[in-house]
Amino acid sequence: MEHLKIKLVNENAVLPTRGSKYSVGYDVYSCDEVIIPANDSKLINTGISLDFDLEKFNEYECVYARVAPRSGISYKKKTTVGAGVIDPDYRGEIRVLMFNHNIEPLHINIGDKIAQLIFEKVETPKLVKVETLTETERGANGFGSTG
Repeated sequence: MEHLKIKLVNENAVLPTRGSKYSVGYDVYSCDEVIIPANDSKLINTGISLDFDLEKFNEYECVYARVAPRSGISYKKKTTVGAGVIDPDYRGEIRVLMFNHNIEPLHINIGDKIAQLIFEKVETPKLVKVETLTETERGANGFGSTG
C-alpha cells in the first residue's frame, strides 16, 4: 500500500507524522483539550478519518490500522491506550481510548501526540467448526506452562 487517504474532520486536526525515516508508527495528535482524571480513561478525538482503498484487498487479506501507545507519554505520564483496531471499511473519526494510570489528573492539550497508528497486514480465514483438534506436545497448557 503506497498511499492512504486521510481526511481532516476537525479544524484542530493534524496529519499523522513519522518521527524518523524508519519509524513504523505514525504519531496521532489530540484535537481537543482533555483532562483525564487519575485512574480513569477518556476518548480523545484526533480529527482524522482514514480511507483504505478496498479495491486492493479482499475479505480474507487486507490492511488495518492499529492504535498503539507512544512510549514517551506512556513512560512519563503512566498512560496506555485501548480499543485499537481500525477496520479498513470504517470511515468515521479515529478516537483514542486513553487510560491514565497515574495518581494525578492528566491534561492533554490540542496538538499533543497521544498515540500512534501502525498499519498491519492481516488474514481473516474462513472459520470451520470441528469436533476435535490435532494433538501437539504443548496441548492445552497455557499461562506460564512454557516457563
